[in-house]
Amino acid sequence: MHVLRVDMTTQKITCEPLPDGWELVGGRALVAKVLCSEVPPQCEPLGAYNRLVLAVGPLARSGVPCAERLSAGAKSPLTQGIKESNAGGVLGYQMAAAGMRAIIIEGRAVHGGPYVLHCSPSENRLVPVPGLSGRGVYAATRILKAEFGDNAAVAVIGPAGEFLMAGAGIFITDTDGVPGRACGRGGLGAVMGAKGLKAVVVGPHRAPRPRTADPAALRAAIAEFLGMIRDTPQTAHAYPTYGTAGSLGPINALGGLPTRNFTAGSFEQAAAVSGEVLRDLIASRGGQGKSGHRCMPGCVVKCSNVFPDADGKPVVAPLEYETIAMLGPNLGIADLDTIAQLNHLANDVGVDTIEAGVALGMLMGAGRLAFGDGRGALALMKEIGEGTVLGRVLGNGAAITGRVLGITRIPAVKGQGFPAHEPRGIKGMISTYALSPMGADHTAAVTFRADMDHHRGAGHTAFNRTLQVRVAGFDSLGMCLFVTPAIGKKPALMADLINAVHGTGVGPEYLMELGKETLKHERAFNLAAGCGPDRLPEFMAEEAIPPFNLVADAPGPELESFWEPDFWGPLPVLPRWSKP
Repeated sequence: MHVLRVDMTTQKITCEPLPDGWELVGGRALVAKVLCSEVPPQCEPLGAYNRLVLAVGPLARSGVPCAERLSAGAKSPLTQGIKESNAGGVLGYQMAAAGMRAIIIEGRAVHGGPYVLHCSPSENRLVPVPGLSGRGVYAATRILKAEFGDNAAVAVIGPAGEFLMAGAGIFITDTDGVPGRACGRGGLGAVMGAKGLKAVVVGPHRAPRPRTADPAALRAAIAEFLGMIRDTPQTAHAYPTYGTAGSLGPINALGGLPTRNFTAGSFEQAAAVSGEVLRDLIASRGGQGKSGHRCMPGCVVKCSNVFPDADGKPVVAPLEYETIAMLGPNLGIADLDTIAQLNHLANDVGVDTIEAGVALGMLMGAGRLAFGDGRGALALMKEIGEGTVLGRVLGNGAAITGRVLGITRIPAVKGQGFPAHEPRGIKGMISTYALSPMGADHTAAVTFRADMDHHRGAGHTAFNRTLQVRVAGFDSLGMCLFVTPAIGKKPALMADLINAVHGTGVGPEYLMELGKETLKHERAFNLAAGCGPDRLPEFMAEEAIPPFNLVADAPGPELESFWEPDFWGPLPVLPRWSKP
């Protein structure tokens, strides 16, 4: 395995061997190590000294199911700290097939462009594509596939990334070639755009499966893995049947569904946009609609979907819980067709649906658009892609929207808008949003299925810390988090898989050790960058939301214990930099 390093300033591309000791370093852990060793923490996120890292895990293309997720990472223009965002799709698989553990993009293009990085079996090259400037994600992907091969994997940005909007994401093609898998959070699409890169195209590579150190042990560990998936209701039934949208009903019942700009925790029309209605609508419309869809090769959970219009033609793939909630109930919209159109348009523009949903909700909360106005929301989403003044404000996320429009009630932490797990109704999420190095990011540790009193503010931080460590470990191995309901029963199985593939002797606590080390690197980077603060916005402690009259009331001393040195030990020491 190697690292492909691309210098956009000099246009030089080099292949480097993995550094010593990095055999098992991938995904989120690799992002953290590269940023801590190569990126000045106080550099400009959209400047030449930042790095954009695309990384896969050490189990990619080994035969282990659900192990090909792609991590993208950089210093975030949204949070001003470290950011990793991961997605499914086929790019991770193609990178692993090409022998790449990571692509590291540095510098900034100073002439020509925008560019496509094309990694074919015969060569790696930067290709100027001025004709793609300003193109939407879907049109750009069609053009790239026509040029470089229909089976190639594509990661592409839309106009939002080219406009350097802090809410811009990177969009990855799925198993159908549709660019609907998003490394959406943190403004990584803007980092890619600032470097002069419109897209990364890899493959198609048809390299043989890598040799494994112990094939028999690997087969046995995979068989156990698959058995746990089959024996866990969440992975065997709920995810393939309802997808992530199956969470909407239970979260609404807890009072944790963001409604009308985070002024309530439940939506009176939640049933109209539930996972059950979504599944039934897909089934009744037929055509190319589909539930139980695989977003990446080797997926056994199949939580994705293809949402069709009334004629059975695809509108968007996938339509997921976070998007349904933030572009639906959060905006007072109770129509799946309207939400799907907003989702498709956000993807095409190249903006994160969560960040855009928070910004649009704030606009509605300020009275500049009526709640429930789907047509108005679609018009504003188009403005983001057109780069109008208001479009640029919204495309730069919740915090910028608040500052420009004089809105002081901003649902964000570290500059990043809240996802669709309202922390006043699901109080385990207080620690997730306040204390994760990623800012307000539900993927750092989702707690609503945990066996706890979700309406009690105290007593969650220690559990949340353990969960954040475990999640960081899975992210660093390139594993899909939706296997965790099953594998969480025996996390030591991950060590068995790693040892069988690589011939190593890591112990049963390896997953937790890897996650802990990753979080320590992220924390060190954020402290050096001055990223903070580690707290929720004040209004969440003051405004009680219906239906349960809840506020965010986790005790301060308990939250402060999250980063206690007795648990973490010393943080990594980052190298000194003489510039910028």
